[in-house]
Amino acid sequence: MSRTSAPPPTDATAPAADSALTHGLKQRHLSMIALGGVIGAGLFVGSGAGIAAAGPSIVVAYGISGLLVMFVMRMLGEMSAANPASGSFSVHAERAIGPWAGFTAGWSFWVLLCVAVGLEGIGAAQIVTGWLPGTPEWVWVALFMVIFLGTNLAAVKNFGEFEFWFAALKVIAITLFLVLGLLAILGVLPGTDSPGTSNLTGDGGFMPNGSEGLIIGLLASVFAYGGLETVTIAAAESENPVQGVAKAVRTAMWRIAVFYIGSMAVIVTLVPWDDPQVAEVGPFYAMLDHLGIGGAAEIMNVVILVALLSAMNANIYGSSRMACSLVARGQGPKVLGRISSGVPRNAVLASSVFGFLCVLLSYWRPEDVFPWLLNMIGAVILVVWIFIAVSQLILRKRTERESPERLVVRMWLFPVLTIVALVAMAGIFVLMLRQPDTRDQLLATGVLTAVLIVIGVVRQKRAGRTPDA
Repeated sequence: MSRTSAPPPTDATAPAADSALTHGLKQRHLSMIALGGVIGAGLFVGSGAGIAAAGPSIVVAYGISGLLVMFVMRMLGEMSAANPASGSFSVHAERAIGPWAGFTAGWSFWVLLCVAVGLEGIGAAQIVTGWLPGTPEWVWVALFMVIFLGTNLAAVKNFGEFEFWFAALKVIAITLFLVLGLLAILGVLPGTDSPGTSNLTGDGGFMPNGSEGLIIGLLASVFAYGGLETVTIAAAESENPVQGVAKAVRTAMWRIAVFYIGSMAVIVTLVPWDDPQVAEVGPFYAMLDHLGIGGAAEIMNVVILVALLSAMNANIYGSSRMACSLVARGQGPKVLGRISSGVPRNAVLASSVFGFLCVLLSYWRPEDVFPWLLNMIGAVILVVWIFIAVSQLILRKRTERESPERLVVRMWLFPVLTIVALVAMAGIFVLMLRQPDTRDQLLATGVLTAVLIVIGVVRQKRAGRTPDA
């Protein structure tokens, strides 16, 4: 077979794809992006369905999925510190497996983030229309899209500052929540008595719905963690990419574990798991209301609104950089790769198109657009994680052989824990097939992935390209 195209990215060439991007992000930006990208509505609202299904054992579910996420982020951190690139895991997959893998992983993630932007815009608009009844939901979606489109079209440091303060507000809110919860558990919060272990062991016990409830809670928790990958994309535009991504990954992992697992433990200790408010209006509101804190609903609505707007901002950024990196490697239309003043503005515009389409969707179908979009992206994040794990298995050995000094971050107990993570991901797919609510999501993800793989393989064969040897 003839080899007429340029070779796939190597350690030397991958970062060059991002050479026209600026380095306007500071370490404080990266640290907050790592936290803010994953602290969203999945935690504040989506966790309610998991608690309603799993009961107090939701703590175990979040612990298991949190451990898996830590493994994935450690693997990704290892590869990104050794080879920082705004294409992140897409670049790594291309180097390790082949151009078709980089194409599939990159464009899958791009679709995921673009749809998520629309989801978050609609969710934020629903909160605002609750405050201002009678105002059209689509108007607010359009306003949020215009604001964050403008933010991302400007210099990357503007994005970093927006995300820094958004994420800081979320971190402060969760920290205060955890402090209040711990004081109530200890019985030292004025006006409250310690519940002891009554909510953990009573009313059906720790696993009131058995293993089936735990499985549903596990699936809900897995998808709540999605978004942490954005920090490795942003690292390529930081002042010191290698040290930046290493520190961000190391610190974000334990902080996320504390926030997620700690929040769930506090909630199920203080509030009966079958309290209707947990599933209907969210577990965080339910706990604040249970403690008699005035204005609980409005406090949580403000926090959730900030979380959604922060995620919109981060996802427009992440999707535009992923598209730009794909184009730089010959994996997309060249027009998206044009960079002006250090910003891939065409990629930002393209990555915002679906968000503006959601303005129309929220006008035409405001009742069912949110669940429809959620099913559309389904389990894409799991597909991305699988590419990360397989890539790390291959690249770790290659890097140890060729450039061991680049292994600033190392995956624990390699290759055992990488293989354990892959088996766990396969197990989650099997569990999704068993649940009617997640089966449709898995089908949609399967179709998207299959289409991208076919396109990627055809493109690779036409170009005569192979993985980097």
